[in-house]
Amino acid sequence: MAQKADQLDRETFSCSICLDLLKDPVTIPCGHSYCMNCIKSFWDEEDEKRIHSCPQCRQTFTPRPVLGKNTMLAALVEQLKKTGLQAAAADHCYAGPEDVACDVCTGRKLKAVKSCLVCLVSYCENHLQPHYEAAPLKKHKLVEPSEKLQENICSRHDEVMKMFCRTDQQCICYLCPVDEHKGHDTVSAAAERTERQRELQLRRQEIQQRIQDREKDVKLLQQEVEALNGSADEAVEDSEKIFTELIRLMEKRRSDVKQQIRSQQETEAGRVKELQEKLQQEIAELKRKDAELKQLSHTEDHNHFLHNYPSLSRLSDSTDSSSINIFPLRYFEEVTAALSQLREKLQDVLTETWTNISLTVTEVDVLLSQPEPRTRAGLLKYSQEITVDPNTAFTWLLLSEGNRKVKFTFKQQSYPDHPERFITYCQVLSRESLTGRCYWEVEWRRGVCVAVSYKNISREGRESLFGYNDKSWALYCDQNTFSFRFNSIKTPVSGPQSSRVGVYLDHTAGVLSFYSVSETMTLLHRVQTTFTQPLSAGLRLYNRGGTAELCKVK
Repeated sequence: MAQKADQLDRETFSCSICLDLLKDPVTIPCGHSYCMNCIKSFWDEEDEKRIHSCPQCRQTFTPRPVLGKNTMLAALVEQLKKTGLQAAAADHCYAGPEDVACDVCTGRKLKAVKSCLVCLVSYCENHLQPHYEAAPLKKHKLVEPSEKLQENICSRHDEVMKMFCRTDQQCICYLCPVDEHKGHDTVSAAAERTERQRELQLRRQEIQQRIQDREKDVKLLQQEVEALNGSADEAVEDSEKIFTELIRLMEKRRSDVKQQIRSQQETEAGRVKELQEKLQQEIAELKRKDAELKQLSHTEDHNHFLHNYPSLSRLSDSTDSSSINIFPLRYFEEVTAALSQLREKLQDVLTETWTNISLTVTEVDVLLSQPEPRTRAGLLKYSQEITVDPNTAFTWLLLSEGNRKVKFTFKQQSYPDHPERFITYCQVLSRESLTGRCYWEVEWRRGVCVAVSYKNISREGRESLFGYNDKSWALYCDQNTFSFRFNSIKTPVSGPQSSRVGVYLDHTAGVLSFYSVSETMTLLHRVQTTFTQPLSAGLRLYNRGGTAELCKVK
């Protein structure tokens, strides 16, 4: 409340010309007060008109009033100054470089609060008051402050442009239809605004709907990112546990081998030491015996010699040394060799497994599937070399070209029995499992079905036929027609005939597309679904002499 009172005091004791606290206040005949210098300067500019007016209420005075200092106001102002109250308008009330200034203010201009489309003038709060009070001015159109009011003036006729030419799509004045826009479709600017306003509302609704859709997409993506981060963190944690277990297992095996080597070393060293001790004892005994025999050999008493020689010449049993150094010793070299073999096997396993792990990691996709390529060059970026699996081939199919080419014959091939083999129809599946994005081409002749299928498709009966179940998607290629089948439903396919068919698969996005490949690429049929298992490429031949070859493409 005190703040409002201060604001009221500032407004009461401010000069409406300089907007500062009154200096040498004077009161003119209409009752309004100004700084003496401010009102003098204002009237000096009006001297030529010989009529002097009040800047606020516009009351005129003739002759020019004599000014006298209002001592009571002066005393009040001085008292306000002593209490520290300042009546100057805040700086933010003045027009800056980027603001629309009041066209009426003299000296330092205030910010305009409204622009009048009739007067083509911008007004501050003070100078706008007549538009709220005078009846003729109340009818004027007030808008937000604008520096472009002159754009509403016709450059040709110097009139306000209140009409719109639909022919030329521009604003015009009421004189323009007489000459430059004669015969054009013209309406009032207000009518055109009403029409465009309806369009604007529709456009806003469309934009708002798109904003809602995009916000849903952003939310969905955020959920996917959170799920991705959670899955990645869990995978990292699991991989750390698995690798830690593997490292722990390797450490245990290393410790076991080390312990076994040291144990065997100790055992064998103990045996050697025991044998060494026996040999040393035998050597000492032999040396003692040799010394006694030597001494006996030097005696001159024949009877003494003959009496002692039999007992001295007998030797004790010798230690069996037949196992010593019978063959060159290899010690633990075979252990090192065995460990080297283990290392090589582990390296092979880790290399093969790492390739699979790396491929699995790179196939992770979060909703943001790549757009399907529109050119053959774009499709070939995902080309994959595919071969058929002999274990799945019907016995009347002859395989060649490194299991890339299939031919239909009535001669039974000598394939071994296998649970994966088709036994009812002339079909075969690829050896490779297809995930992620991949592309391949099939060169065909005389009735071929180009398909993709889950591996667990039946191998016998009608339910094993490509396109006649919910486990396979098949494009049937005859001499003059194409048709697509899924779950026994046939869909005719139109497109240029060619002897080569391209197949594009985006497993994650659930996209399967078949193309006619010649000098140009033509989309024959496109499937949008959800694949729940890895897929295999499939071929079915149903005319004798028919062939299909999985092409090497670059």
